[in-house]
Amino acid sequence: MQTDTIKENRNIAGSGTASDAPLRICILTYRGNPSSGGQGVYVRRISRALKDLGHSVEVASGQPYPILDDDIILHKLPSLDLYNPNDLFRTPRISELKSPVNLLEWMLLSSGGFPEPFTFSLRAYSFLKQNKNRYDVVHDNQCLAYGMLGIKKLLPLVTTIHHPITKDRDIEVSAQPNMLRKVQKWRWYSFLGMQKRVARNLEHFITVSEASKKDISSDFKVDATNFNVVPNGINTEIFYPIPGNLRPSNRLIVTNSADTPLKGLKYLLHAVDRIRRKRNIHLTVIGKPKPGGAIEQLVKDLNLNDVVTFTGRIEEEEFAGYYANSTIAVVPSIYEGFGLPAGEAMACAVPVISTTGGALPEVVGDAGLLVPPADDSALEKAIITLLDNPGMCHKLAKAGYERVIRNFTWENTALATANVYKEAIYADS
Repeated sequence: MQTDTIKENRNIAGSGTASDAPLRICILTYRGNPSSGGQGVYVRRISRALKDLGHSVEVASGQPYPILDDDIILHKLPSLDLYNPNDLFRTPRISELKSPVNLLEWMLLSSGGFPEPFTFSLRAYSFLKQNKNRYDVVHDNQCLAYGMLGIKKLLPLVTTIHHPITKDRDIEVSAQPNMLRKVQKWRWYSFLGMQKRVARNLEHFITVSEASKKDISSDFKVDATNFNVVPNGINTEIFYPIPGNLRPSNRLIVTNSADTPLKGLKYLLHAVDRIRRKRNIHLTVIGKPKPGGAIEQLVKDLNLNDVVTFTGRIEEEEFAGYYANSTIAVVPSIYEGFGLPAGEAMACAVPVISTTGGALPEVVGDAGLLVPPADDSALEKAIITLLDNPGMCHKLAKAGYERVIRNFTWENTALATANVYKEAIYADS
């Protein structure tokens, strides 16, 4: 039974300090997403920061595997890897389907579902059943599948839910052009029913913002007192201002999963289209659109090829240079559970224009211009305002940098996360 003291300490997890006794931690992530995505960043950075505090940290992952520092042990729990872009939706060999979990994965995919969370959780349960004596606590990175209920019986379990995937589903379904596509997209998100049911049977959660806490609690029907709000950190070894850099006067930058409707890139493209009719402007998109997808088509329809550049994937050490050559960073997302792109731009001392979608106001605070989500006219007005006011740009850039250094470090995130681990260990003892 949890004590009243423990419950009172929820949502202020970072107020204490981690125990001197090092913990043995296993972080689970059903896919490491090394090329892009906030969850892949999270696993790499939190594992590094926890290790730096003196804890023993190991990661167990399915494909695509995370990129981890050399001193972090990675346990590979291979799946059929059916979403590998180099062999998308391949037909497994008969020998592969002799495994019941592999067969289940193939059958779920063939019926239009997304099987990875469920089948990874079964593999993770088998791994931890054999290795439970290696660890004091398990940290699930938003898998929330049925195998976690078995893992919970083996070891104390803490689960991070970055944001409610219900938001992704609702926005993506509404963006589909016809009913058949809407039904297909809804079917793909059918794993959400499982995640909701599992979440209601767990007790120890981390989420990254008050907005996520509120929305997850509401959408998943989970008691809000079970959540600890622990903001993400920003890696200032990658994202930093370049001294003496003279910024251009007309270049926008956005870090974006281009064809994900939730990220709102289409609204920024419409704003850029109207602005370029009045003045010289250029937009750099860190990422690339899906060939033949909605964003590629929109750029073509608006004839924006001469003012929009897609970089494709870039290496981590290149980010600071791209931000240094930008006038304004724009975050046009309809919803963010945290908003790493906003924090990363602020860490590079770039003035930020952001929507108010989800947790973005918690990250940006008063260090940027905030506009409503899904509003290209508001984006246009805010961009012109900053382009016409270099003094305001300088003031916001300075405020944003100071806000990141003060509030969003991975060391603070790791300290708070370790405190949640201790709470779970104590409560389950």
